[in-house]
Amino acid sequence: MDITASQIESIVRSVISSMGSTSARSAGPIPKTARVAMLTGPKKIEVQELPIPELGDDDILVRVEGAGICGTDVHEWKMDPFGLIPVILGHEGTGEVVSLGKNVKCDTAGKPLKVGDKIVTSVTNCGECYTCRMTPGRTNLCDNQGVFGLIGDKRGQAEGNRVNGWFADYMVIKGGYGVTYFEVNDLDLKQRMILELACVCVHALERGQKTGLLNFGSKVLVQGCGPVGLVMITVLRAAGINHIIAVDGNEDRLRVAEKMGAKTTVCFKRPDEDTLEKRVSKVQAVANGVGVDFAYQCTGAPIAAADIYSYIRRGGGMCEMGFFVNNGEYQINPHVAMCNKEIDIVGSWDYSAEDYPKTIAFLKQCREMNIPIEDLITHSFPLDKMNEAMETNVAQKGIKICYINDN
Repeated sequence: MDITASQIESIVRSVISSMGSTSARSAGPIPKTARVAMLTGPKKIEVQELPIPELGDDDILVRVEGAGICGTDVHEWKMDPFGLIPVILGHEGTGEVVSLGKNVKCDTAGKPLKVGDKIVTSVTNCGECYTCRMTPGRTNLCDNQGVFGLIGDKRGQAEGNRVNGWFADYMVIKGGYGVTYFEVNDLDLKQRMILELACVCVHALERGQKTGLLNFGSKVLVQGCGPVGLVMITVLRAAGINHIIAVDGNEDRLRVAEKMGAKTTVCFKRPDEDTLEKRVSKVQAVANGVGVDFAYQCTGAPIAAADIYSYIRRGGGMCEMGFFVNNGEYQINPHVAMCNKEIDIVGSWDYSAEDYPKTIAFLKQCREMNIPIEDLITHSFPLDKMNEAMETNVAQKGIKICYINDN
């Protein structure tokens, strides 16, 4: 069969087109500015309009759909302990890809990425510090770890990329070494907004599993039923832990804990559970008369952290994940709390990018097991109500508070 020169040219053009454009790909005109919730002072968020920086070949522009409010966001909003002001917060976000730099072909897990896909960001690591070089499987401990929506981006220009937090209507994922992001088309908006928090708990599950104390027959205690503790309960339930004991002082949250999979609840405000001795007695009664096999401390409250050792049996273990920020110290007797029991203690810090695919699978497992993790999202606010959103979080009204882009 004879093929003309024009037909050859047409075939070549078709092949090149199927391989993807060599220039940026966009869903229509790229917006020039973005509305952002800028933290300008303690307890002061202002809606501002900032220019969207020119996209580079490795960059992604995302139209934000929503973002969870983390306890870290609240700490920064209250008193700027990290010295970030002015900053656009929001690191539990998700949205739709609007434009892709020509070098962006797939996400961090290798899945093809295109305009219109749903996306989330993970942490960044430097690749140069001792931890990155010597223990590359633990990049969560990178000395220079970055997070979109917490750490400003100074690369490329004097002002850098200020539009890098999820509390906005658009945000820029500026590419480069160590930047990680994932396509999440299979998850709905609420699942996507919970994903980052769930990743913290999936990482903590693996830290606990390293002790060898978590199995189908384990009795596991979760102390603190805020968002972290409640998601930790769902992670444990999805992992096959059949008897979870939830400890808190809020009866409403304990009812949610039961909904998420807790079998026993303990409330320090109940008359028959208002002392540590009474609470320990109740826990032991449902934990083979000796105490739990493993415990997760999720409160961030020093007094609670001191109590948790009393619930654990000899030879048991615990994971401390409640002190992401410095909330102070507590006092224990190491002989009684640790040595005489010979308990295994692990800490859990943040997560690594490789925890994201596992967490996506966990959220799908919740769907399979009918664990209603989306019900943890109880309040949502638009961009111009972010101060109110923070106040709602501080007042512990509801459980998980979120920003939803209403534009």
